[in-house]
Amino acid sequence: MNLTIKVLIIVFLTISSSNSFSQNTNKKLFNRIDSYLESSVTNGFSGVVLVSKKGEIILSKGYGWADRDNKIPNSPSTVFNIGSVTKQFTASAILKLVEQGKIKTSDKISTYFAQTPIDKRDITIHQLLTHTSGISNRTGGFRYNEASKKQFQKDFFESELQSKPGTKYQYANANYIMLTIILESISGQTYSSFLNDNLFEPSEMTSTGYKSITFNTDRLAHGYYYNTNDEKWTDWGTTQQHLPYNDKHWYSIGKGDIHSTIEDLYKWHLVLKNNVVLTSKTKEIQETPYVAENDKMTSYYGYGWAISQSKRDKKIVAHNGSNGLYFADFVRFIDDDVVVIYITNAFLGSESENVAREIGKMIFDSNYTATPISKNIYELIHEFMKTNPSTNAEKLTDFLKKELKSEFNNHAILNRLGYSRLKKEDKPDWALELFKLNVKLFPEDGNLWDSLGEAYLKYDKKEEAIKSYTKAVELGSEGSKNTLNELLKEN
Repeated sequence: MNLTIKVLIIVFLTISSSNSFSQNTNKKLFNRIDSYLESSVTNGFSGVVLVSKKGEIILSKGYGWADRDNKIPNSPSTVFNIGSVTKQFTASAILKLVEQGKIKTSDKISTYFAQTPIDKRDITIHQLLTHTSGISNRTGGFRYNEASKKQFQKDFFESELQSKPGTKYQYANANYIMLTIILESISGQTYSSFLNDNLFEPSEMTSTGYKSITFNTDRLAHGYYYNTNDEKWTDWGTTQQHLPYNDKHWYSIGKGDIHSTIEDLYKWHLVLKNNVVLTSKTKEIQETPYVAENDKMTSYYGYGWAISQSKRDKKIVAHNGSNGLYFADFVRFIDDDVVVIYITNAFLGSESENVAREIGKMIFDSNYTATPISKNIYELIHEFMKTNPSTNAEKLTDFLKKELKSEFNNHAILNRLGYSRLKKEDKPDWALELFKLNVKLFPEDGNLWDSLGEAYLKYDKKEEAIKSYTKAVELGSEGSKNTLNELLKEN
């Protein structure tokens, strides 16, 4: 055997061994991630996940139901509301106009709107993109209420700035709605048509858009929430049912409510990576960390993306979003060539926000095992209440600690459930015990003592009510003073 053949055999065996090792490693990673998610399904988890590593899709799978009533399962082609992941598309559309030479990020909004008041004349497109315009996060109305473009502009221009433009980061959806108005004004197209023509069609994203759909509606994921009054999961429907196809939703557009699939979002990642839609220079501008999002400066905002560094000092470009039911997270570990895309249509709690990051830990630490997502905390408490008398109320915290695998530290949850039960119970039972437990857990919260006083009053326990309201006043609950004074007069 000559030397050349020997070398070729060695190279072939080395490549084969390397490929086999890689396939085995990826299979193990798939199993670990899949096990974590399947275990979470038994607790109500529902959603889709795609994981890619160095250009190879490791996992692309649906879990739970897209439509519970009709038993339609989630799949990689299921279409979800992606919340504020939308912002990267709005930002990319603006940058497309920059590439076309039609605008500059340094342009002031007064260039486009003659009616801009003095305090907002110097706000720039850059400041809108980076949430440094000073506009309040309360500007505009509820996302699914009807509002014309004119109405939103009125809200924006008449609002009080929270800080001088360019001086402070404050995440506000109104910034991206205003960018959408500028986009439509300069391009002469609607938001939907501009994104379709310049972003989605070149990327072959056939299931992505705002409002309009060209596919079977059975592919739309319904949003689900746990109804604390009815004590059961409730079908909210689909985004399209709440955003009918008209031009009266200017509290929604540009900042959220685009629909997409994990398959399409992965296509978007690839066209960004390969500079298909935006140039490499534009992509660099978009992914620049311009302004710190927090005091610890662990994350910075770019243009529609949040930029951070991993513990291994590698660049992460990500954005998440939610409308309160759906939650989406799009995490790109740029330096590692790893992508995790996750969307759920049944928000279980804070753990639902950490799925992509938990998967990231599993990718970069072969010894890390993620804990399955717990049931919704309200559902857990109701389950406990159905199987225990109210005299067992103090055992609830140990039950929650066991189920949630963490300390219970939310002041509002028992209060909310207490009021829900107070409407239903004609005699002292779980409502009163929940309020009593809450003040025991959080004795320095005056509002909780006020709630306990209200419960005592319903059951004509005036002495206990006076004690509770007195404590509430001592702890600074201003709203308790009048009620306390009235009770003292009666005595």
